[in-house]
Amino acid sequence: MLEIRDLTFHYKNQPLFDNISLSLDKGEFAFLIGKSGTGKSTLLQMIYLNLFPQSGSVTVGDYETSFVKKKQIPLIRRKIGIVFQDFKLLKDRNVFDNLAFVLEVTNHSGREIKRIVNDALMEVGLSHKRLNYPNELSGGEMQRIAIARAILNNPMIILADEPTGNLDPETSFEILELLLKINKKGTSVLFATHDYDLVKKYPSAKIFKIIDRKIIKGYLKKSD
Repeated sequence: MLEIRDLTFHYKNQPLFDNISLSLDKGEFAFLIGKSGTGKSTLLQMIYLNLFPQSGSVTVGDYETSFVKKKQIPLIRRKIGIVFQDFKLLKDRNVFDNLAFVLEVTNHSGREIKRIVNDALMEVGLSHKRLNYPNELSGGEMQRIAIARAILNNPMIILADEPTGNLDPETSFEILELLLKINKKGTSVLFATHDYDLVKKYPSAKIFKIIDRKIIKGYLKKSD
């Protein structure tokens, strides 16, 4: 479902990845871990085609970066749910309209939008906040709305880019549990974080660790 093969990427004066590979099957959950600055966000950007590798390839579903045409990128991104650390909600719209906007640009009917948005809000437990504005929500609630937005188009994978970075430990755990619940229904999840304490709560989870411009698959050691 997701395969990164022999990928190399350097910024102008900063080598970032040297010949890295990883794969994620349909319905899998995995953590992408590493210290700040090791390239977690950059790697996610290459998966949702905001950046492209200098060599190697990224395959998402049926699309591979070497053959993707520019006009195909919006269609591919509809199959990918993205959750950011800073929520990226529209401050001048209420919760319902924040989510409806995503569906309006893909030409859903009004009836479809209402049904899909209400289902997504129910999934994240915030149906009662549908008319609230972002400034009326807690950080945890805003991230739940961001997750609801990510699942609107029934994506094949969710990319979570430090989704708990602005949250307290208890709320961070709740957000992780919500993403695990969504994963159990069949959506693949790649959860990028530098919060090793959070990862340690799930010692059996698949882990990709970025270290020295490489990716190591395995489990956290006691020393991590």
